[in-house]
Amino acid sequence: MPSPHLKYMRACLALAEKSPARPTNFRVGALLLSRHEDDTTLEKDDQLLATGYTMELDGNTHAEQCCLANYAATKNVPADRVAEVLPDEPDRKLVMYVTMEPCGRRLSGNAPCVQRIIQTCGAGAGAGAGAGGGRRGIQKVYFGVKEPGTFVGHSEGCKQLTAAGIEWELVQGLEREILTVATAGHENREEEVRAAMETVETNIDDISAEERRRQAQVPRNPKKRVMEADLMGSQR
Repeated sequence: MPSPHLKYMRACLALAEKSPARPTNFRVGALLLSRHEDDTTLEKDDQLLATGYTMELDGNTHAEQCCLANYAATKNVPADRVAEVLPDEPDRKLVMYVTMEPCGRRLSGNAPCVQRIIQTCGAGAGAGAGAGGGRRGIQKVYFGVKEPGTFVGHSEGCKQLTAAGIEWELVQGLEREILTVATAGHENREEEVRAAMETVETNIDDISAEERRRQAQVPRNPKKRVMEADLMGSQR
């Protein structure tokens, strides 16, 4: 059974396709949602707060940056004050979906997307302090592929999110589509996609506890169970 998160990843992919194809960036799409704390099926009232894609706004802007700036604009505040106006409701949490792992480093000198996400909850600035003024901010990030090493080498996004206490999860199933869209405009596009696909692995550490519970509840194919039993018997 496909992950219920894929519907949001496909929506992010459609946003990424709106981004201009350039040799110096990845085309990425992002969504910001408000979700019930206990919703593991995604069948309750998810609320879409904002969307964004690479270079949607002026300058060398990334998808997550545009997504947060677009939400800030709906509240008539500057982008750097978005943490002050993000909703912080009882029994709900903020989650972000993005086609690619948020960047932990930028060659342009602009703030990395991970830093912008962390700043929504004031992480790293002391309890009850920081840009978010004690708000919880974005609590989890879902993404479809790890950031390839094309521009900044080994990605640091996940490591930085973990250090800040923000959950993240790799949503598998659209890797090739995401990478193909992301690398449009790159000179060695096919080689980049092929190299990135070779690193795609099913890593249990990248799957959240809620996703493991969902997979455990999916009815299994009886024929597959019989085949597994036969295989185990043949190995004795």
